Amino acid sequence: MGARILIVEDESLIRWSLRQKLEGLDAHVTEVADGAAALEALEDGVFDLVMLDYRLPDMTGLDILGKIRETDKDIVVIMMTAYSTIESAVDAMKLGAYDYITKPFQMDQLLRTVNTALETTKLRREVRELRRHIAHEYGIDSIVGQDETMVQLYDTIRRVAASGASTIFLRGESGTGKDLVARVIHYQSQRAPRPFMNVTCTALSETLLESELFGHERGAFTDAKSQKKGLFELADGGTVFLDEVGDMPPGLQAKLLRFLEDRTFRRVGGTSEISVDVRIIGATNRNIEQAIHEGKFRSDLLFRLDVVSIYLPPLRDRGEDVKLLTQHFVTRFAKDFRKPVTRIDEEAYDKLRRYSWPGNVRELRNVIERAVLLLKGDTIGPDDLVVGRPGGEGNNHIVLPNEGLDLHELENDLLRQALARTGNNQTQAAKLLNLSRDALRYRLEKMGML
Repeated sequence: MGARILIVEDESLIRWSLRQKLEGLDAHVTEVADGAAALEALEDGVFDLVMLDYRLPDMTGLDILGKIRETDKDIVVIMMTAYSTIESAVDAMKLGAYDYITKPFQMDQLLRTVNTALETTKLRREVRELRRHIAHEYGIDSIVGQDETMVQLYDTIRRVAASGASTIFLRGESGTGKDLVARVIHYQSQRAPRPFMNVTCTALSETLLESELFGHERGAFTDAKSQKKGLFELADGGTVFLDEVGDMPPGLQAKLLRFLEDRTFRRVGGTSEISVDVRIIGATNRNIEQAIHEGKFRSDLLFRLDVVSIYLPPLRDRGEDVKLLTQHFVTRFAKDFRKPVTRIDEEAYDKLRRYSWPGNVRELRNVIERAVLLLKGDTIGPDDLVVGRPGGEGNNHIVLPNEGLDLHELENDLLRQALARTGNNQTQAAKLLNLSRDALRYRLEKMGML
């Protein structure tokens, strides 16, 4: 379908000329001769572009432009006039006119402007639709649960998102959904149109993490061949999510503390103070108080981070939410994998209820995803669910299947599970496998996983 263009012009010859040219571009053109007719057309129809004369018999183009901006900020408006002045051009631009052209037109130039303006309308609407989709995807309903602890959590999230709180601290075990909650807080707040930036504080070395957060100037270190803006600068007006902030290196903790005090910083190697307006959401699965006692985390940094604290309960404390989440994931993965899975039997539910879910919602999601993917029928039974260790929860050995197994593949799978359960935290993954961190890295390198 061609572009929908409204021409508002009191001179019939100009309207005719524009219509001929624009219909040649496969546009659907509506033409009116005065402001009242323009407002009626705008009320009755949807347009991609409005070509608006500055002087009309009953009102000015600026009057109409103001009303357009009250109802649809995505419509691109090109002002047209034979009486161009700097003041009128400035007034039009202040009200959001895309361009300002004078009569008589150079038709080739006008058509180039029209084509560019239509592309702008298309991009604006795509961005609006994307924002609407993201706002829905990260609405409060994206957090599944009906347990009383979750109902209270929803209320807290709503109030925090709507507040002016600039620093929020999420606590909870690995897999409880801290990343999702951080995104919901951002996209349900007034900061939603601005960026959401996130970084896992254990994923980078101290030097790289500092550069990632604060940016660097050219020549600040060996590989700094050009200036780089950090996440705090790029997210100005939005949110920065610091996942696993409890494991941040001590040197960076001091720099983060200074930033939190006044929201100013210097790029690495820089001398200028940069001021930004960002909401910081920190998250940790560690016992922070214990880390402070052990000298691994600064107490003054916790004081600055813990302005608004939100606790995410583990799945084992959420009652029947295991069943609710299971139904949610079965429906989701049946659709994703195009599988005819319609139900899960009660024995399977009982098996899921009895398990303690050390990996929380993330682990349940992985269990259901695997079950749906490999299922041959339409009903998930207890034998389709692989939870905990193959020998059962609490056993410290693996039972060798009668058909045997691939030891290399088993090691590879266990490494992946440990990393997934700990959010790629190598130190914690090593603990799950009773290995040192160096031994874990050796095996990851051997398997080509680093």
